[in-house]
Amino acid sequence: MLIANSLAIAGRHQPLLEPTSLAVARGQLLLVQAEPQPTRTALALGLSARMRPTSGSVGWSGNTALRSVRRISALVDSPEINEPEAHLKVRDLVAEDLALQPGPRWRRSSIDSWMERHRMDHLADSWLDVIDPLDRLALLTHLALEDHRVELAVFDSPDRHGIPEEAWIDYLQTVAGGRRSPAVVAIATRIPLWWEGAVAYAGTTQQHPAFEPPAATDAEGTGSEAATADPEPDMEEVPAAPETTVFSTASKESR
Repeated sequence: MLIANSLAIAGRHQPLLEPTSLAVARGQLLLVQAEPQPTRTALALGLSARMRPTSGSVGWSGNTALRSVRRISALVDSPEINEPEAHLKVRDLVAEDLALQPGPRWRRSSIDSWMERHRMDHLADSWLDVIDPLDRLALLTHLALEDHRVELAVFDSPDRHGIPEEAWIDYLQTVAGGRRSPAVVAIATRIPLWWEGAVAYAGTTQQHPAFEPPAATDAEGTGSEAATADPEPDMEEVPAAPETTVFSTASKESR
């Protein structure tokens, strides 16, 4: 379980993140409301231990060492931090990301096999900025969870690409409930009124009463060992996005 206790990050002229407390367990999706974008990004960096907090703490299963939290966490699509370049083709992005993974060197045939296994081979030659945003979200999720040490995925502003709220939330719920059962945090501009799951708010130290950790499972009980139990991913462990058609997103909100 991830627990942030009064996590705060100072900025040059004003706080980037006021003290924030939250908790999320493996197999659960937590929606966090935060404004503006620098606050969302600071919170994402803090929760994934990519930025040292000014005060407060963040810990995983009781371990508050930043290096330990960083090792089991993935920061996904953070604007100006690690969002992919729009000029890349999907195959090139996959090749670059897989090259950073530990283990044997990925060859072109292995990259093609990876894309086929995750049902994304039809996107291989498409430019990243023209594929459907939900396909983009699925692609980045697959790549983030390729590292089998990852037990926590933190998504920075997944709502900024114009995906309908129901679609991206439903997809991330499916990711959290999949075989890997990572803890999933989505930091967004707003929380839909219809959402009945766990929520938290940047700048508050009291989590919404709806937070109820799921019952312990083998994955929860075994910690990082569970994430490395199956060294070869299959296409069931992270859901594919619904099949879509390629279209232009030249006026993307994020650009």
